[in-house]
Amino acid sequence: MQAAYVARRFGVFLLIVWLAASLNFFLPRLSGQDPVRTKLLQQAALGGYVQGGIDKMTKEYERRFGLDKPLWRQYLSYLDGVAHLDFNYSIANYPRRVSELIADALPWTLALLGTTTLLSFAIGSFLGALLAWPGAPRWMRWLMPPLWALHAIPFFLLGLILTYLLAFQIPLLPIFGGYSAGAFPALSWRFATDVLQHALLPALSIILVATGGWALGMRGMMVTTMGEDYVTFAEAKGLKAPTVFLRYCLRNAILPQVTALAIALGHIVTGTALVEIIFSYPGVGLLLYRSITDNDFVMIQAITFMLVLAIATMGLLIDLLYPRLDPRISYARR
Repeated sequence: MQAAYVARRFGVFLLIVWLAASLNFFLPRLSGQDPVRTKLLQQAALGGYVQGGIDKMTKEYERRFGLDKPLWRQYLSYLDGVAHLDFNYSIANYPRRVSELIADALPWTLALLGTTTLLSFAIGSFLGALLAWPGAPRWMRWLMPPLWALHAIPFFLLGLILTYLLAFQIPLLPIFGGYSAGAFPALSWRFATDVLQHALLPALSIILVATGGWALGMRGMMVTTMGEDYVTFAEAKGLKAPTVFLRYCLRNAILPQVTALAIALGHIVTGTALVEIIFSYPGVGLLLYRSITDNDFVMIQAITFMLVLAIATMGLLIDLLYPRLDPRISYARR
């Protein structure tokens, strides 16, 4: 792989991240809202009266958040914070910093969505390959209608259905939360079991829907691949069916799936935010929802930037790894 191509591709990556960070900074400020004043008025209204001296308090908090500076200085401070992954204090959760809140929520999202994405990809891709393979068991044809039906259902709607069935009609699993109320997080088998039980419902809703999508995509690619000349030649040479299936069909058909997997992994941060909201799962999706309702644009900016950075990073990695996955691809000049 040419070093010039890698350097050019990395330059494009930095340009994308900078443009996204700049839009992320300017767009919330175009709304004309004052999030600090709004939050202070909300807190004052909880006491049944509008607190006096709200203007002085607003100015003091704006000074602490750096919102009293000229826009160009705010922008430079923002870029410096982005470079160090430091997004200042959370407006809605002051005096906690944005990085602290995201650090608390991110492991939950990575554990849930990372596991479900990889599982659904592996199961769905293998099922899809078998559904297209002539030598697969005949009973597998009956899997197509359920896969079509599940793929058409949104994550959150299937989550509500599973909640009704497995939490209300048959009370097997807890309804919401990352762990039981009153439980103290600890490295123990009891707490791990509690966390697993709370993650089963949202995980099931994601896996059942996503598996159908991966299976249908893989089936289409397998049908196309089995018509290629190199597959016909492999069969003419008398190679065994498992060899043709794994080394000639599955290996080539899965390449577009890998690209889609990279994009899906990039969307892990907020990909299924509605599922986390429905189950009150303490991940980044729920944190984003609460930040939007609280008009905490500092937190919204941080989560949005994380999403852009994750997608851009996965795109860069898959672009650089593709020659390793497919020897026919080369970035060398000819």
